[in-house]
Amino acid sequence: MSFMPLAVKFPDWLKPEIIPGLPVRWYGLMYIVAFAVAFVMFRKQTRERNFPMTSEQVSSLFFWSILGLLLGARVFATLVYETSDIYVRQPWLVFWPFRNGRFTGLQGMSYHGGFIGCLSGCLLWCAVHRYDPRDIGDMLGASIPLGYTFGRIGNFINGELYGRVTTGVFGMIFPNAERFPSNIGWAREAAEKSGIPVPQGVSSMINLPRYPTQLFEALFEGVFLWFICWSLRNKKPFKGFILAFYVLGYGIIRFIIEYFREPDSDLGYRIEFVPNGLPIALSHPLTSFSTGQVFSAGMILAALVLMLVFSLLPGRKPVIFYPAGVASAEVLVEKSLEEKNAARNIRRKLRKKLR
Repeated sequence: MSFMPLAVKFPDWLKPEIIPGLPVRWYGLMYIVAFAVAFVMFRKQTRERNFPMTSEQVSSLFFWSILGLLLGARVFATLVYETSDIYVRQPWLVFWPFRNGRFTGLQGMSYHGGFIGCLSGCLLWCAVHRYDPRDIGDMLGASIPLGYTFGRIGNFINGELYGRVTTGVFGMIFPNAERFPSNIGWAREAAEKSGIPVPQGVSSMINLPRYPTQLFEALFEGVFLWFICWSLRNKKPFKGFILAFYVLGYGIIRFIIEYFREPDSDLGYRIEFVPNGLPIALSHPLTSFSTGQVFSAGMILAALVLMLVFSLLPGRKPVIFYPAGVASAEVLVEKSLEEKNAARNIRRKLRKKLR
């Protein structure tokens, strides 16, 4: 009997390492590309609006935001998704990229933790440099989703964060996915429906097709959400709208896609109203909610609150473009900084004379 597989096989030529044998991975490169794309999108907005912000200030903003993102993503991953006490016993391993003398990178990053860390870094920067967080947040909200796309592509290249078992046309066979004994009824049935030969023998294992949820997220949480936010950036009803809309959009899309993802086997569902007894690799009931869904629901609620607050705050009228008569907002900022430095030097000289 011949079989015609419905699922697509993960490309054999696609490896996590850019150059085999060297500790340089596509995932790390995708992070760099993501930051670069978000930076370019942000810089484009400051220029088209003639926004009073120098290149150095944009770089400084991204430095602190990215630092907060990396810290938040890593710490959150170890606190929420790590079930052992290894990081309690050896906390230095949180940011140590080696295991057993071998370079492994920082394995385990949480989007929700990264979002909190990035937001914290951005708010701190705005407070120090006296910028309205709503203005900065709107420009970041229209920039981040496109960069996020590359992060999920990095997950796909790593062959990680795949979805549940599926017998549909969207299935993909990931080489490192969990295999199931061929003598389990549902596993055998899924293999037959997918056109995958079922190996014989008590100890035989089957690698079943999975939803490529990394690509779903790259498309919908990335490209799709970016397109909407980018299209609305100059049509926002009030300051802070794009930021709140991004948080709302991401929360909704991620909540839905989580139904296609397989929850961590050691965590399972955080909330399960009606257990159905089926393995989490095969079924995700509508009334069961994963860790990602719990945090996404929190994002949705937070976004709705932000929408209401931002719409009522004073000074909420959006400033889309600064006056065309300003030849260069960047020059004005630099001139202002020069004047402040000159005034500071005069005060220092006066203090010396008074002594």
